Amino acid sequence: MAIARLQPDGKYFAGATREVGPLASLWARAEETAASGPVLAGFDFPIGLPRAYAYQAEITDFLTALKAFDDQFYTVASLPNQIGLSQPFYPMAPGGCLKQHLLAGLGVARWSDLLRRCERPTDKGPAACALFWTLGGQQVGKAAIVGWRQLLAPALRDGLDLGLWPFQGSLDELLARHRFVVAETYPAEFYRHLGLNLKGGKRKQGVRQANAPALVAWAKSEGVHLDRELVDEIEDGFGSGASGDDRFDAVVGLFGMVNVVLGRRPSGEPDDDDMVRRVEGWILGRTAG
Repeated sequence: MAIARLQPDGKYFAGATREVGPLASLWARAEETAASGPVLAGFDFPIGLPRAYAYQAEITDFLTALKAFDDQFYTVASLPNQIGLSQPFYPMAPGGCLKQHLLAGLGVARWSDLLRRCERPTDKGPAACALFWTLGGQQVGKAAIVGWRQLLAPALRDGLDLGLWPFQGSLDELLARHRFVVAETYPAEFYRHLGLNLKGGKRKQGVRQANAPALVAWAKSEGVHLDRELVDEIEDGFGSGASGDDRFDAVVGLFGMVNVVLGRRPSGEPDDDDMVRRVEGWILGRTAG
């Protein structure tokens, strides 16, 4: 993860990346280390449900559903006949698994029915992976399971002073009302905002190094002060280890969030779609189309 703090001079100071650590204590640690004022936390996993699934499951409010999801909901189906509205994630492991199994089990006709509006393809990029599909390098379902089950749902049930964007209001409204505000972030969305070029793949250290000037230049242009250790990380392409692309995305996600907070990009949620605000959610900074 990467953290930036607002300083007395009104500028942000961004530190080096660090391990997330135990999820059970994440909120407490965030409270202890944060300066006074609201904490905006961005998570790189889907927050919300596709409307076609919500219609079938008779879910009209994501927050209410999130607090009620049980162990069966979070148990990834191993076999096609286990898939259903109460157990929508599939498959547990590769081997004879078809996307058609998921469509049939959830009672929808097309793969696009399992995409939220913010996940659909645009002229800027392809479609994201469907929430409930848990196979392959692009899958996001298992991250959502961990994030919802271990971070968001417990915080809501325990009464943490947390606002979930955009379900409970606009970003400005939530930051004015809550100690913690959670938003869904997607680093690939921020690549364009920050002027990055990931041709060749972000998993390559050389590609990450080639984008170092753009990241440093963005920070300078926006008055964001960078810790010397973070500058070293950026210029080194976040190392040659397996965690390099995750550390890169953490910093990209942080810079993208600051970009929105500074008003350089709108938060992006559509104002003409009640299902987005009640059920589907939105990706921070993505322009509604």
